[in-house]
Amino acid sequence: MIKLIPFIIRNQLKKIDWLARLYRKFFMKLPIDGGYSEIKTAQDKLLSGIKLNRLKATFSIVVPIYQPDLTLFKEMVESVLLQRYHHWQLILVDDASKDQALTDYLSSLMEDKRITVIQRVENGHISQASNDGLAAATGDYIVLLDHDDLLHSDALSAMAEAIHNSPDTQVLYSDEDKITDKGERVTPHFKPQWNRDLLYSMNYISHVGVYQRALVESVGGFRVGFEGSQDYDLLLRCVAKCHDQQIVHVPYVLYHWRAIQGSTALAESEKSYAEQAGLKALQNALAGQVVSVEQGKLANTYKVNWPITESQPLVSIIIPTKNAKKLVKQCIHSLYKKTSYPHFEILLIDNQSDDLASVEYFKALEAEGKIRLISYDKPFNYSAINNFAFTQAKGELLVLMNNDIEILSESWLTEMVANMSRPDIGCVGAKLYYPDGKLQHGGVITGLGGVAGHSHKYFPKGHPGYFKRLQVVQNLSAVTAACLAVRKEVFEEVGGFNEEHLTVAFNDVDFCLKVQQAGYRNLWSPYIEMVHHESISRGTEDTPEKQARFASEVNYMKKTWGEQLLHDPCYSQWLTLDREDFTLR
Repeated sequence: MIKLIPFIIRNQLKKIDWLARLYRKFFMKLPIDGGYSEIKTAQDKLLSGIKLNRLKATFSIVVPIYQPDLTLFKEMVESVLLQRYHHWQLILVDDASKDQALTDYLSSLMEDKRITVIQRVENGHISQASNDGLAAATGDYIVLLDHDDLLHSDALSAMAEAIHNSPDTQVLYSDEDKITDKGERVTPHFKPQWNRDLLYSMNYISHVGVYQRALVESVGGFRVGFEGSQDYDLLLRCVAKCHDQQIVHVPYVLYHWRAIQGSTALAESEKSYAEQAGLKALQNALAGQVVSVEQGKLANTYKVNWPITESQPLVSIIIPTKNAKKLVKQCIHSLYKKTSYPHFEILLIDNQSDDLASVEYFKALEAEGKIRLISYDKPFNYSAINNFAFTQAKGELLVLMNNDIEILSESWLTEMVANMSRPDIGCVGAKLYYPDGKLQHGGVITGLGGVAGHSHKYFPKGHPGYFKRLQVVQNLSAVTAACLAVRKEVFEEVGGFNEEHLTVAFNDVDFCLKVQQAGYRNLWSPYIEMVHHESISRGTEDTPEKQARFASEVNYMKKTWGEQLLHDPCYSQWLTLDREDFTLR
């Protein structure tokens, strides 16, 4: 099973309580912008090295305008004029602002042949104004830009290079930050690569969005009635027509979003109608499937409720244990008390229990029909135990569960079954807390500490996480097998767990990576909540033999997965690999 990261100080943290408290206190309070100046410098250096003479993509930058602050609007235009890449067209659509100073400025811009100005007679709102801009576009790609935001001077060159490297690209997006009224760049959002289930939870792609013009035309452009989230609606309809590899993340901060009074960059409550429009957009995007969509836990987030077949497939819940009567009793009791999904069996895998009270309790549970008691009479090998249990399971769906889990949310298994029922989903993971309420597991990020670590570990219960990621469903490369759901056919397809090289540590990470490699998306949900009484039932790596075994498991993971461990597609290269708190690298 996955360990505390960084693994270099893992054992020390367990043994020295004051050091553990100091670690949590210090690293949990790092500011989100700590170190951003160094990242900006590094990014600017990389961007300046882009060779422009080999790039050919052309861009039409569409900017709907309505009564802008003229100073900020001029700064926006200037950010386009200062682009190092010159194959662009700027389309400015004034949606009947009726502002003479603005009209005069727009007229002066028309001297530049690269700038197209459209003056609407009647106000039609942002979708109609944007469609007028699309109609005038001549570029290969459409760039969406708000009338008071700014582009990085290498925004277009970075996009052109990404298109050059992947000519089939249809949708591109970058990282972004916010710019204050004092001109300070703050709160950078370093995004993951294409993450379908995260997009179904919120518009994480946002700015800067770049779309192949033919694709935008094929979906009919913007739709009236989705104002406030018209870009989310367009995005959802576009990605529905793309293959995953045609959606490309360009990992640089190329867009500076104004954080001014009245903008959603400053406070999402400023535009509550946008949330309703976004909900409508997602409902429309998934209308062809038997799903329901509702508002999520936070503003401008959403939850998709996927269907379960009427047959309600049988779930085999596999719980390995050696002794630990108290833990098992707590786990089994919570399963029966807080599981609304009715069709499950519990397989308690007894791994050489020698405590008489535990053995008698397990037999009593079996006599009551609450479990199937199965003996595994070999030395402890977590991978081998679960592979053996797989052969005994009657269900078409599996849930691997530690004996120290305590259920919190009654709908936990319903959520798991619904997502497991999706053919493109592989493993499904849970949100796990320590007994004191702090987060234990918010999904697994590979590369943390060298191999893998838990997302947002020790964050307080209810914390939104890095750009809301603790409160939304999303795809992650791996989840912990302390509670992991997977279809039996997928388990078999990838060969189960590696019982030869990964007997204790990282077997769940390796398994999830094999599932991801096989073409499935792994998924983590904050709606599946449990307490994980971690490490109560199993000791620390406190002997030379255990430490040698752990070191060999680390080496196996690095040798098998190599650089892939350090480039988790569900994370960002600009975020730390030293801690589990999403602070900057």
